[in-house]
Amino acid sequence: MSAKLAKQSLVAAVLAASSLFALGTAPASAASFPLCAARVVQHFDLDKGQTPESIVFSPNGTAYVAFAKARQIAEISPGGAIRILATLPAPADGGVNTPGLGFPLTVGIDRASDGTLYFLYATGTADLTGVWRLRPGGTPQRIAALPATSLPNGLALDQRTRSLYVADSSGAVWRMSTKDGAATVWSADKELAPAGFLGANGIKLRDGAAWVTNLDRGTIVRIPLHANGKAGSAQVTATGLTGIDDFAFTGKGNEIIAALNTTNQVALVKPDGTHHVVLTAADGLQGPTTIALRGRTVYVPSAAYLTAKDPNLLRAHLAR
Repeated sequence: MSAKLAKQSLVAAVLAASSLFALGTAPASAASFPLCAARVVQHFDLDKGQTPESIVFSPNGTAYVAFAKARQIAEISPGGAIRILATLPAPADGGVNTPGLGFPLTVGIDRASDGTLYFLYATGTADLTGVWRLRPGGTPQRIAALPATSLPNGLALDQRTRSLYVADSSGAVWRMSTKDGAATVWSADKELAPAGFLGANGIKLRDGAAWVTNLDRGTIVRIPLHANGKAGSAQVTATGLTGIDDFAFTGKGNEIIAALNTTNQVALVKPDGTHHVVLTAADGLQGPTTIALRGRTVYVPSAAYLTAKDPNLLRAHLAR
C-alpha cells in the first residue's frame, strides 16, 4: 500500500470513530485530493423546511444552522441531535415579494465569542428583513433593519470591532455595529451586482479585506478594508465558479473551499484563482450552500433547493 493510500485509510478510520454527527450511514466515497473520507453524516427533513443555508460551530463542536425555508435557527449537538432554538415570524404576505425567490428565508449566520448568534432574515417586507440576534437562552430580536428590496444573504462578524458585514444579493455589502444596529452601504462595487438573478452571496473577512462571492458571475472578489473603515475597489480573484454560494478558507494562505450550489459541486480554489472540483453529487451533495472547517475537518451543508431531495450535511477530511 502506498503512503498516500495508507494515510487516507487512517483518516477514514479516525473519522468513522468520531461521534460528531455520527448518525449518518452513507459509506465514505472517493473525494478528490486534498479531501478524503467524504461521508454524509446527517440527513434533514425536507418536508419540515430543514434546508441548511449556513452553519457555524462553537468551540465544543455544537453546530448552529439556519434552516432557510423553515425560518428557523437550530442547534445540532456533537451527537447529531437537532434542537430548534427559534422560528421567526412569517411575513403577513407570506413572503411573496422576497427578491428573486418569493419566499421568506433565514440565511447567513455567525457566532460571537460569548455565544450570541447573529443571522439574516429576508422576507421582502420592511418590518422583518434585516439582521437578527439570539443570545443564549433568549428570544430572537431584529437589531438592524434592511430595505424590503434587499436580499441579505451572507454574514461575517468582525469579533474585534463588533461590526457585521452583510452580503446583499441585490448588489451590495452592508456594514453595521452590533451595538446600535445602524446599517450603511459599505460597498456597492459593480462586481457585486447580479446578472439576472443573485449577485453578492457569501462573505468572509481575512487579511484586511472582505471576500465576497457573486453567484451569477461565478466569481470571488476581494474588497480591501481600509484603516478608516471604508471599502476599497473590488478585485476579482477567481472566475469560472458557476453557481458559487458560500465558502471557507482552508488556513493555507488565501486558499478557499467553495460550495457551487447550482452545479452540485465543491471546488478547491487556489490563491492564484485556479480551481478544481473536489466533491460532486457522487459524494452525496444535494445543492451545497456553504463550507465550515473545524481543524482539518470540512463540513458541507446541502439545501437541496434544485434537487428537492435529501438535504444533508457532509463531512470530509482535508489532507495535507
